[in-house]
Amino acid sequence: MKRFAVIGLGNFGFYAAKALFEDGSEVVAIDSDKNRVQAIDPYSTEAVVLDATDKDALKTLGLEDMNAVIVSTGTKISISILICLYLNEIGVKKILAKALDDDHGKILKRVGATEIIHPERDMAVRVSKGLSQPNILDFIPLAEDFDLVQVGPPREFIGKTLMDLNLRAKYNVHIIAIKELVPENFVLVPPADFVIKDSDILMMLGKAVDIKKIKALK
Repeated sequence: MKRFAVIGLGNFGFYAAKALFEDGSEVVAIDSDKNRVQAIDPYSTEAVVLDATDKDALKTLGLEDMNAVIVSTGTKISISILICLYLNEIGVKKILAKALDDDHGKILKRVGATEIIHPERDMAVRVSKGLSQPNILDFIPLAEDFDLVQVGPPREFIGKTLMDLNLRAKYNVHIIAIKELVPENFVLVPPADFVIKDSDILMMLGKAVDIKKIKALK
């Protein structure tokens, strides 16, 4: 099971933690505001009232063992910079930090953030592209309990063909496309003899409960 931490539980942090938890991941939610921590408690594995600018306090949480840590600490730029610096020094390998602007993002990168998030800008681009260059996938009417997701292949999938995996019979899911990252390529409706690599991303369609079973594989 994947493990994540979210530091800062404003709107972005709250919904990021909630979505990760509902997707089956372990989530440690952190904020210095007791009310915010109480609000996220039902949607997290552990909710902690903590000042994330206290390096010694951060060390007690085992964040270096997380798959990733999200930093979303509002409008105080200095706080997010300090937290990213401490996370990097602690040994956290993947740090996703919310930035207020490009300069803020550059500084966060310099102190250890591995990925910068610009929520408003990214959503604006996504909405605009959806209007000007609509993706056919956006028009597939999905039932409430169905999902269309992108997932990395579990270890036991790697080196096997789609025919070998027989995912439709075993899990009742369909691989409708595969993104190859090395070399970069996009395969729509891959053939049965397609061999899965660890660098591939599977675009999978199926019931949410069945997709969760695949995500739980290691």
